[in-house]
Amino acid sequence: MNKRDILLEIGMEEMPARFIREAIDQLEQKVIGWLDEKKIKHGEARAFSTPRRLAVIIHDAAERQEDSEEEIKGPAKKIALDENGNWSKAAIGFSRSNGMTTDDIYFKEIKGTEYAHVKRFVKGEQTSNLLPELEHIAAGLHFPNNMRWAGHSLKYVRPIRWLVAMFGNEAVPFSIAGVQTDVVTRGHRFLGDKTAIVAPAEYEGRLLDQYVIADVEKRKQLILEQMKKLEEERNWVIPIEEDLLEEVTNLVEYPTVFFGSFEEKFLSLPEEVLITSMKSHQRYFPVRDRSGRLLPYFVSVRNGNSHHIDTVTKGNEKVLRARLADAEFFFEEDKKMEIDDALKKLETIIYHEKIGTLAGKVKRIRKMTKEICLALHLPKDEQGLADRAAAICKFDLVMNMVDEFPELQGIMGEKYALQKGEPADVARAIREHYQPRHARDSVPALTIGAVVGIADKLDTIVSSFAIGLIPTGSQDPYALRRSASGIIHILIDKNWNISLTDLLEKTIAITKEDSIGESKGLLENVLQFFRLRMKFMLQEHDIRHDIIDAVLGGAMDGVPDIMERAQTLEERKDDPDFKETIESLARVLNIAQKAGKEDKIDPALFKSSEEQNLYKEYIRLSDTFRARHGAKSRFSALKQLKPAITNYFDHTMVMADDIAIRNNRLAQMKKLADLIGSFAQMNEIIVK
Repeated sequence: MNKRDILLEIGMEEMPARFIREAIDQLEQKVIGWLDEKKIKHGEARAFSTPRRLAVIIHDAAERQEDSEEEIKGPAKKIALDENGNWSKAAIGFSRSNGMTTDDIYFKEIKGTEYAHVKRFVKGEQTSNLLPELEHIAAGLHFPNNMRWAGHSLKYVRPIRWLVAMFGNEAVPFSIAGVQTDVVTRGHRFLGDKTAIVAPAEYEGRLLDQYVIADVEKRKQLILEQMKKLEEERNWVIPIEEDLLEEVTNLVEYPTVFFGSFEEKFLSLPEEVLITSMKSHQRYFPVRDRSGRLLPYFVSVRNGNSHHIDTVTKGNEKVLRARLADAEFFFEEDKKMEIDDALKKLETIIYHEKIGTLAGKVKRIRKMTKEICLALHLPKDEQGLADRAAAICKFDLVMNMVDEFPELQGIMGEKYALQKGEPADVARAIREHYQPRHARDSVPALTIGAVVGIADKLDTIVSSFAIGLIPTGSQDPYALRRSASGIIHILIDKNWNISLTDLLEKTIAITKEDSIGESKGLLENVLQFFRLRMKFMLQEHDIRHDIIDAVLGGAMDGVPDIMERAQTLEERKDDPDFKETIESLARVLNIAQKAGKEDKIDPALFKSSEEQNLYKEYIRLSDTFRARHGAKSRFSALKQLKPAITNYFDHTMVMADDIAIRNNRLAQMKKLADLIGSFAQMNEIIVK
């Protein structure tokens, strides 16, 4: 069978760099999925992207679909045959409509009912006749933000300016938003021109002739090579952050690296200010010497060649100079403000209209910080430092520098706090209490930074839930999922087995004092939210789904302990005796569901040695659990229950006729089940 390459290119106005990677992955997957669905055999796919285009080439696509045999379901047997066993009109019509006769009908049972079926040979359609359906794929891409233009109903990330769709050397006809497909693509906006594609295999080379490097990885590699050369020539170190490199790569079609300089006086500004000014606003890379000292230079990437690069450099230097001059002014002005004056300003800043001011939030953080310190039994001096850190943790939010660069919140707080003579640990805690800021960020190193961070995140989550700001789907404007994950990671990192339920109850009580929102059902809603966060984290650690459900089925107490219990069960699930152990423990949990609220055990009502022996094992297990031994030790203690449980059920009728004895036995089951369930809901675990 002959084969041809397929090319689909969507040409647009410049797209936001942050959308491109996801968009091109989406296009490639959708085209491959469509080909597979249509049963069109094909070879490998290659994706291309620049700020102005998304494109995919599918190599060696078949000229037509594969032939297939289609099974078609018809009427039920009782309708297809009359009372004499003859074919009914319904059966005759069914076979005729599919180009068959009643001789081709056979019956097949589906959910207990027999239905008439026929098998029909389907000859594969020509690929060229199907390819216009790519219109729906191209027009149906999803983007975080869309726009309309020129009266078109289509919503898209940016206006579509040209379309290329080819099968071999032939154009595939369709149009989107008034743009008709062609074999002509466009080169670099300033350096290139339109160029015709003779065949898809020539696509990348034709664009390169027009100053477009269509392969994103080749562009990225070229940028890195040019930076490496610059490092060697100037004896520099250019720190490369992958996120910034990815963004810059997706901002250009033909990259040329260049460098500029700024006045050395600006080096007196905090490094974070300089780097943020360069990276966030201008997409520049900072420069350091071999010892790590920041130098008065920056590196950038031009979308074009080196022609008139000196003019480009001067323009960028002028822009950065203005940015740094503003930053210098903000820094000097901020240093004039006292911390107490800044805290008073927080009283006028609304955090949320239904929650209150930032000053109110700080007061709640301070109260919750005290509760966490008490739960951790921290020394008095450390409690004092934590209280001071909580009291001033948001003071820098009123500063000019943070207003200009919001990503510097906490970082500038540390700088200004040190300048005002605050203890070093308090200043550092102001910065650390925001951590982890993202998935790859570290947790606070200082105890007081971690305590204030948990208090702040708890308040954010609880107050948001109280007023109905609950994350749904992809909507999470207050980053509550990130806050919950941050709390979980801090507790695990510090190995703080303080009860999450207790922390949430105290936070809710503090929130209620400020009359924020509705507290009814709030605890369970927030606990469920944390269970989902824990579930995702345990999944990332390759814990089996039923084990996750088992350990999260009980109280949300110590988070590190939940993790350790899940890992213990995951490690032991393949042990030879695991099945029998889980089944015996699950048996207790199941029968305990019949118990009432009464759980007082009276040993005087025991009628057999098996009851007495199980009671002794219960006391032993209680002592082990009360001593807070590790999860492995507690699971070993649970395993030792198996003989006593087996003997008990072999010789004891729990549901005895005597009500007093029955209730006593159910109470014993309930007390034992509570201990077992505090480790995991063993009846949730699947054993074979």
